[in-house]
Amino acid sequence: MFLDVATIYCKAGEGGDGAVSFHREKYVPNGGPDGGDGGRGGSIYFVADAALNTLISFRYTAHFRAQNGERGQGKNMTGRSGEDLIVKVPRGTVVKDAETGGIIADVYDEGEKVLILEGGTGGRGNAKFATALRRSPGFSEMGEKTVERKLRLELKTIADVGLVGFPNVGKSTLLSVISAARPKIANYHFTTLTPNLGVVRHYDDDFVVADIPGLIEGAAEGVGLGHSFLRHVERVRLIVHLVDVSGSEGRDPIQDYRAVRKELQSYSAELAALPELVVANKCDLPCSDDVFDGLKEASGAERVYRISAATTEGVKELVGAMAAELKRLPPAKALEFEPFRYPEADQNSFEVHKEGETYCVTGAFLEKLARRVVLNDPESFRWFQRVLREHGIIKKVEEMGAKDGDTVRILDIEFEYIS
Repeated sequence: MFLDVATIYCKAGEGGDGAVSFHREKYVPNGGPDGGDGGRGGSIYFVADAALNTLISFRYTAHFRAQNGERGQGKNMTGRSGEDLIVKVPRGTVVKDAETGGIIADVYDEGEKVLILEGGTGGRGNAKFATALRRSPGFSEMGEKTVERKLRLELKTIADVGLVGFPNVGKSTLLSVISAARPKIANYHFTTLTPNLGVVRHYDDDFVVADIPGLIEGAAEGVGLGHSFLRHVERVRLIVHLVDVSGSEGRDPIQDYRAVRKELQSYSAELAALPELVVANKCDLPCSDDVFDGLKEASGAERVYRISAATTEGVKELVGAMAAELKRLPPAKALEFEPFRYPEADQNSFEVHKEGETYCVTGAFLEKLARRVVLNDPESFRWFQRVLREHGIIKKVEEMGAKDGDTVRILDIEFEYIS
């Protein structure tokens, strides 16, 4: 089964907590703190794998979590870092934040390893909190917590040439003739529901041709296969536009050509501006010379290639034209975009607001501070209070009218205010 869009949930590993430990050794009565730092959490990387051509595996496995870092130990031993999680994806997979649509990465080159989510840092052990005045800190720092992210994966086929046109104009037949690909072929609409790729060899040159699902009017707005078609033609360097000049489907070939060009333009001006070869297919069937003249006039092309994919008439010449056109075009490259970054909160920010009779203190500074506090340790709690006063949080609460006996909530812990 082919799947080119998937929604997954990823969570980088959390950092391990720092350790609280004191050196104990015979004849060393005051060894001092020796609690080690926690290990770093594992990160999540995506790696392009040319052996994959669909996102179907993400239908059955949608949650990915890297390993957490381990807690620090005594003797200044740092906890083991969590293992990074490697997720293999097909070449051409675009990774987006599902909430904003921002592009995080375009996993384009074979074997390319892209960092998607970074693991949390480990907490510091109590040895790191020792000072000249605080020689035996009885607290450490907790590891950094991470947030689960919802990601959208979109597979954009990587090919040099894209075969486009209305349904049943002979794209799959042409691909089967010029390459070893064997797409399903039958005489009914929408036989091709997924892109098929074939490698074409022309003397010493190789290039990849994609048979793109048939396009109908309104595809740029999602009608029919809609974006399922247009997503896969975005990366090609050359468009080969097939038109059924026999009129065997009861449609006007000239109108077919104009309709497809309109959808390409509506979807992307860059896509519509790609070089194009106009190909009149099914020339083995009766057709009028006026059709060729009309196609040439409508497309503005210097030449309309006449072929019959069924009998291979004119196909060799068309392949030569594809190869010649690709030689003069610049090589394909990954998408150009401004990488999306998850916002980082100001680590010194806080705010105080009132909920009923309770003064609530929140913000990134409090979240960072909470990682360093052990409330049931008197020394740690005294240090916590001193930091609140030095940072201006106590003053802010007083300015808002707090009096002795009032309740102050810091994050999810409530305290009684005493001036």
